[in-house]
Amino acid sequence: MAIQMEHKAEIHRQEGTRVEQVVSLIQQRISSRSLAPGARLPSIRSLAGTLGFSNSTVVEAYDRLSAEGVILSRRGSGFYVAGHLPPLSLADLAPRLDRAVDPLWVSRQSLEADEGFLKPGCGWMPPGWMPEASIRKALRTISRGDESLLVDYATPLGSLPLRGLLAQRLINSGLDVVPDQILLTDSGTQAIDLLCRFLIEPGATVLVDDPCYFNFHAILRAHRARVVSVPFTPAGPDPDAFAQVLKEERPRLYITNTALQNPTGATLSPVIAHKILKLIEDSGMIVVEDDTFADFEHETAPRLAAFDGLERVIHIGSFSKRLSASVRCGYIVARPDWVEGLVDLKIATTFGAGNLSAGLIHTVLKDGSYRRHMESLRTRLARSMGETRQRLGAVGIRPWIMPKGGMYLWCQLPDGADAADLARKALSENIVLAPGNVFSQSSSASGFLRFNVTQSSDPRIYEVLKRLMA
Repeated sequence: MAIQMEHKAEIHRQEGTRVEQVVSLIQQRISSRSLAPGARLPSIRSLAGTLGFSNSTVVEAYDRLSAEGVILSRRGSGFYVAGHLPPLSLADLAPRLDRAVDPLWVSRQSLEADEGFLKPGCGWMPPGWMPEASIRKALRTISRGDESLLVDYATPLGSLPLRGLLAQRLINSGLDVVPDQILLTDSGTQAIDLLCRFLIEPGATVLVDDPCYFNFHAILRAHRARVVSVPFTPAGPDPDAFAQVLKEERPRLYITNTALQNPTGATLSPVIAHKILKLIEDSGMIVVEDDTFADFEHETAPRLAAFDGLERVIHIGSFSKRLSASVRCGYIVARPDWVEGLVDLKIATTFGAGNLSAGLIHTVLKDGSYRRHMESLRTRLARSMGETRQRLGAVGIRPWIMPKGGMYLWCQLPDGADAADLARKALSENIVLAPGNVFSQSSSASGFLRFNVTQSSDPRIYEVLKRLMA
């Protein structure tokens, strides 16, 4: 199995001597699983000719790799990848971009930053915005209740009381669903991971919005998918571009937010929703609709799953953004035959669901405190949205649109400003930003930043932005 060497331009981006460049390229192919154990490497003459290097350069590179045990030489046959597989490196699955425009970089900086950092680029609310009192009360209630919630596995589908409550909430929002069509997961991220395992194989083409939630890119990278994108407008994906991608790329899967899209805050219009469903009707493509920001809306927007009747659309959600990031619980809503397969896959990969998290979520949802929390939260978010917009405007940063709710502002920098460069400089001043190309498959958002309004109240953020842009 030969390396596909349309990578001549790629190798010249590598640093170091020519020998080191060849070594690095082959190690990257092995780390990313493009070369499996036992795969035959190109001949010395073939690789040298492809790269425009001398034969002696490739000979020395192969000798180094052989000495390290990475490849093996077989007399009269050539060079082969050694029989063991190194740990998967997600960073090696993408071009070696600066880490400031890498979705894993943003997540790690946000999660690992100490208390002295300001995090307007992170994706969650500060602890003071979450219903801590309700969670403490629910924990006390659970501790006095059924001991199985504290120590036992849940059923494969997950807690029936929570699934029943979720089904009723989904029915009220227009989805015709029963509890057995709901599979509880450990998080929304795990829901997408399970669906990728269930629906695609390495090399499958997957469609995303541009821009879209950056962890979609990270998950799809881990699944070795081929990712294509469609421009996202204030009303949803561009239908003409969508039709063109379907015709030319024939994607297996489309992953999207339809309400308060991350990062733009845009909401799918009914007209665009019907056009998109009409386009996918005969395409064979499956849609995963991530509804993480349900309940942040002031008015309920269209859901593809409701229009489609869960025929080709799978609906997912979680509670991390609105209740607690520590209480991990998400869900998948799908047609019954798909749920059966997903249950088997869930047992194979995680065995049982978390009874405690599901019990806690159910207790908070049913006691009335959640409704009051969300009403208060929507009001507080609207106020912070206006304040953040005003402060950003004062330093020359303008929102792409004003969302109808939620927690994100997708903002354009003044002409000539580069978001990745700004993020690198801001990090040195203990501020974590989210530069636009993290969210963009086409790398067309270098002049944008996403701001989390719940994390953007500190005036130091705007002082640093103004100074760095100047």
